[in-house]
Formats: sequence, structure tokens, C-alpha cells
Amino acid sequence: MGPFGRAHGGGVVMGTIELLDLKRLVEQKEVDTVVTVFPDHFGRFMGKRITGHYFLDEVARSGMHACNYLLACDVEMDPTPGYNYASWEKGYGDVHAVPDLATLRLLPWAEKTAFVICDLFDAGDQPTRIAPRQILKTQLERAKAMGLWPMGASELEFYTFRDTYEQAREKRFHGLEPYSWYIEDYHILQGAKEEWLIRKIRNDMDEAGVPVEFSKGEWGPGQHEINLRYADFLEMADRHSLYKHGVKEIAAQSDVSVTFMAKWHEKYAGSSCHVHASLWDAEGGKSLCVDDAGRFGMSDLFRHWLAGQLKYASDLTLFFAPFVNSYKRYQSGSFAPTRIAWAVDNRTVGFRVLGKGSSLRAESRIPGADANPYLVFAAVLAAGLAGIEEKLELDEPFAGDAYAAKGLHTIPTSLPEAIVAMERSSIARRAFGDDVIEHYLHAARTEQQKFESVVTCWERQRHFERT
Repeated sequence: MGPFGRAHGGGVVMGTIELLDLKRLVEQKEVDTVVTVFPDHFGRFMGKRITGHYFLDEVARSGMHACNYLLACDVEMDPTPGYNYASWEKGYGDVHAVPDLATLRLLPWAEKTAFVICDLFDAGDQPTRIAPRQILKTQLERAKAMGLWPMGASELEFYTFRDTYEQAREKRFHGLEPYSWYIEDYHILQGAKEEWLIRKIRNDMDEAGVPVEFSKGEWGPGQHEINLRYADFLEMADRHSLYKHGVKEIAAQSDVSVTFMAKWHEKYAGSSCHVHASLWDAEGGKSLCVDDAGRFGMSDLFRHWLAGQLKYASDLTLFFAPFVNSYKRYQSGSFAPTRIAWAVDNRTVGFRVLGKGSSLRAESRIPGADANPYLVFAAVLAAGLAGIEEKLELDEPFAGDAYAAKGLHTIPTSLPEAIVAMERSSIARRAFGDDVIEHYLHAARTEQQKFESVVTCWERQRHFERT
């Protein structure tokens, strides 16, 4: 391979670089900074900007340290009491972050800057079990032991605004100006007005080793979707997080803003994270999903895999929809699912089967754009593997409008409902461990408690004069 392509997960990730390449670039003063990060439990990148020479001298080999409160705080970086993993009582010690050099790449939108993702280790060099990347890697080890290699892609939607992030804050996030004033789903004319930004995102992602297939306007004013090329689950989660982070940085540099909120405004469509997933053999050379003689043209393995995702969708919804706002996306007639059912190429259900031959796959339409991709892919994998282990069988595919259907199970409609479902879930505790589940339940309970303590603008408008 050339100097800027690297083998990873059975394929080649263009845009990544070798450590020797980085050494040369640092010596030539073409790189002076290495952004060294790890995902927190919301999927955001935390870390440090390290000088290129110090990264090469020390960090590439020995890693770096960071405060473990980063895995025990809320989205506003408030250290949150009640976590078993880290607390004031335990002194908020360090976590050891070790670079995964397979993720080393250049950032085209950041001057003279490289980027790498780390795995986390606690005292005694034990993997940090509650760290999102480790949670996904644990499920991937289970799949590997069964001779399976999961492949997938996530489709992220986001809204663009003419306001900068600073202007949005000054407005208290009211009266923001979406980049379009009408729905632009597949709309080439309106898309041309935003192409200066979307084209830069597409091209910079390609150069950063996050291969893009296409972009399109979505079902809201100023809403877009940029589709990434599929990969193995770990590589895909890494790409997803870098893409989401990069889009925000590019927007900020361009004096506009974007949001990946699941539902930024009650009038407009929510933003999803549709997850496409399929199973391949251990070498990644053959799809294990297809059997022309099988029921629905699917292999037994794939039917069990999809049936597991259906059976355990409610148990694991908390990993697909982690915030209070996440559940406002699940509205009838909105292209976001409300019912747990599967169908062939039907966008009203929670799970859509599409493609044929080696492209046959299942799409989960439940996750929102606000979800942590490492937890999303881990949950898809855990549910699917449970279906294989239990040899679950699919019901008949749903036909018609699932929004209007009677008798179908519903996706949890609120964060408290999702918390209860995960609390009671034996599959969640069996797949992830009590320590992991209790950690993320505590995060969700904290989110709900903080929301309940706030008086909203809606309440003031409704009750200030009239009650």
C-alpha cells in the first residue's frame, strides 16, 4: 500500500497513516500536533493536543493519562455523584489512554494536525470495562468466537444553521435560522445553496479516512444526510465519531452551526442514526446473510440475528436513545419508527430489510443522531448474537403502515420507560455485565433528574398568565 493507506479490519482504510509517516511529517514540519482522544460515555471525543515530537517520543509508545471523571460526568462536564467507577470519594484518579495506531490519520480541516483514538486502561493495565470502545470490542470478541465478522454503516442526519454557535447561544437557541426555509429532501436546487459546506465535509472526510458515498437533503429545512462507506463495526464506530466531531469543527470554522439533536424543533423531522448491519465470515470475504432456498431468501443465521434485534429492541433502547430529547423523535408519520416490527423496504417499521446478494442487510431505524455509536453498534451486536444463540425465528414481515397498526410492540416512549426496560433486562446484564449496565443507567437517571428540575420555556408560555 502507499504511505497513506493502511490495512485495518481485513480491508484498507485510505487516509490513515503509519507511525513512520507521522515521524517523517513531523521532521519536515508538516505536522506539529497530534489530537489524541478517546470517546466518553456520550460518544464525544475527550483528550489532549500533543506536540508531534512528544507524541513520537513518548505517547505513541507509553500512552497518556487523563482524569477518570470524564467517564463519570454529564454533558456539561459536571462531575456526577453516584457512579461506582469514579467519584469524589475515590479521588477521581487517572485512566491510561493507549493509542490505537490503526486509527492514526491526518485531519484536513485542522492545520498541520494528526489524530488518533485511544483505548482506556485502569490500574493494573486492565481494560476499562465501562469505556464505550471497550464495550464494543467485548461484543466483537463474542462475535469472533462464533466465527462472525459484523459489518455495517450508520446514516447520520443533522441540521445546518446560518447562525454561529456563539450567536445561537446569545439567542438562547430560539429563533435560529435554518439554512433552508423549506423541506429539502432529495432537493438538488436547495442543496446547491449549501453545497459550499457539504462539499467541504464530504471531501475532508474522504481525505481523513472516513470514506463518503454521497450526500442529500433530508426531510427538514436545512437538514442533511451524508452516507459513509460501510466497514467492520469498530472501524465504523470510529469513523462515525470522527465524522460527527469533524462536521462540528468544519461548521464552526465556516461561521455556521449544525446540530445532531434527535429533535431540535417540534415542527420538524428528527435526526436519525439508521444502522445497516450484516454478518460475514471470519475473513470478511463472504456474506452469511443469504440463502436463496431459505425462508424470505435469508440464511437461518441472518433470520436469528434479525429476530434477536426485534426481541431485545426495547431492552436496549437506552443505548439508542440516551437523552430526554431523544424520545421526542419517535412520532407517527415522521419517518422515525414507533413500532417494533420488520418489513422488506418499508420505512414505517423499526427494522427494514433491504439489498440482495452480498448487500442483503438489516437496517435498524431506532437510533437517533444523538446516540453514542460505540454503544449503538454494541447493542445491535448483543441483541443479534442473542438471537443466534437462542435460534429465534422471525414472524411474517409486516405490510402496510406500522404507525396505524394495532397489536405491535412499541418502542419505549420516554427515557424513564427505557430505563425501566434496561433495569429489568436479563439480556442486557448478561451481555454487558452489571457494572456496565448500572453505569449507563446512572447516567440516564441523572439526565432525567436534571431535566425534571428545570422549568422550561413551554411551561412559562403555557402557565405564566393562564393558570
